Amino acid sequence: MLKNFSIDEESKRRMVEEIKRYFLEERHEELGDLAAILLLDFFADKLAPQFYNQGILDAHDFMSQRLDDIFELNK
Repeated sequence: MLKNFSIDEESKRRMVEEIKRYFLEERHEELGDLAAILLLDFFADKLAPQFYNQGILDAHDFMSQRLDDIFELNK
């Protein structure tokens, strides 16, 4: 149940609709609300933390490079 993330109800509803739309368009399967919610919960609990952590690492690398650029200007 989205233990690791706090998502407002409107955003969660849109994500559920996107999951249902994906299954219908790509797999030609009609997914109910419960199945889509369970998939969203699975992705949020098991996969999203890895994407989040990678985003943090990418942001850190970007900021480190920008700081290096600033310090280079001082030389």
